[in-house]
Amino acid sequence: MANEWRTYLRDHYETHVDELKEYLRIPSISALPDHDSDVRSAADWVANKLRAAGFPHVEMIETERNPIVFAHWHVDDSQPTAMIYGHYDVQPPDPLELWESPPFEPTVRDGRLYARGASDDKGNSYATVKAIEALHATEGKPPINVKVFFEGEEEIGSPSMGPVIRDNKDKLSCDFIISADGGMHSADQPSVTLSSKGMAACQVNLKTAATDLHSGLHGANVPNAVQSLVKLASSFHDESHRVAIDGFYDRVRELSDQDRADIAAVPYDEDGYKQSVGASELKGEAGYTPNERAWVRPTLDINGFWGGFQGEGVKTVTPNEAHLKITCRLVPDQEPEEIVELINAHCQKHCPVGASVSVERFPGQARPFSISRDHPALKTAMDVLEDMYDKDVFVTRVGGTVPVAELFQRVLGSDMVFFSWGLPDNGMHAPNESYRLVDFERMREGYCRYLHALAR
Repeated sequence: MANEWRTYLRDHYETHVDELKEYLRIPSISALPDHDSDVRSAADWVANKLRAAGFPHVEMIETERNPIVFAHWHVDDSQPTAMIYGHYDVQPPDPLELWESPPFEPTVRDGRLYARGASDDKGNSYATVKAIEALHATEGKPPINVKVFFEGEEEIGSPSMGPVIRDNKDKLSCDFIISADGGMHSADQPSVTLSSKGMAACQVNLKTAATDLHSGLHGANVPNAVQSLVKLASSFHDESHRVAIDGFYDRVRELSDQDRADIAAVPYDEDGYKQSVGASELKGEAGYTPNERAWVRPTLDINGFWGGFQGEGVKTVTPNEAHLKITCRLVPDQEPEEIVELINAHCQKHCPVGASVSVERFPGQARPFSISRDHPALKTAMDVLEDMYDKDVFVTRVGGTVPVAELFQRVLGSDMVFFSWGLPDNGMHAPNESYRLVDFERMREGYCRYLHALAR
């Protein structure tokens, strides 16, 4: 029977690519209200394709913003239930002048399909639909129970997902989640992901005087808000680049020998990395390798800093206000709200004389996510990838944040396995985003193999 779905995928390859192009032409940009109707059109398009793939139950779960496309195919009480996660919304395409072809006119060049959303996440998520279509056409049904959860708010931080997942807990119940949003280490090296970082975000506002003042008349006596905030900001890290906020590391899990071995097994080219990002030197917390810092150590970054005169030329003022934005990438078991409280306490303690400071919390906080290396669905994914590539699978982590992964874990009690084919050079979120068509083929095949391997 395996040969039958392989034959089906081969025979329908051109049709599937044409359908993907049709999908990519929909400018489903969730960040821009002018595209709300396009986001809805993309959801409707996906729902229709799920019905055509054979799902007996397809519905829209409405949210405060964009709907979730939900599907369910129950085949056997004795089989596990997996829920496939993906998203149909995309990033804005700006800056348009840097695109070699229009972002919503899919174009194939040198084996790559170029369009906004080609990799993140339309190409990846749609491959799962086509895999299930192939299993339906050749075997009548998927080998395990399958649910589908495609959201339309991932690119804006999934703000509706928490309430919706809690309100639909029974409907969404499953043994584990398979994420079609994610990637492989490289074109010829398979990998799985054990964790993603959480997020805490805030703004620090510092004030000295009632208004900006003449620097000649008052600069010698009245504290300068920008200089005061620079001094405060310099206290966030110590000389070894460790976060110097009391309690920041209290909940952080120390790396195990297995953690360090997994991370060390992934090749790292420091010179190549520096060249790729245009940096002359690297810096970071002492005692950890670059990959350890990026993947499994918490960070505090100043994302923006402003105050005083910003225009061209000179304006001789002593600023009375200054501001900075902070994001912290968190690791198990750090809590976002607690981290913001610790930042606030640090700012109050170290606020320079003559200034007052306040810390403003931002929405969109997210807890970190991790899955056990011994999770059966993860181990099965590794077996499938090893067989497909005929090489050992790298065990990696993600320095970014995937809020919905932790939400599913906490609310549903279901861990997420990342099984997707995005690549680092696909240009996600950038001009000329692309997706290798060979990876679209691999992902369709991979899901057919994986669902069969998961069957008890």
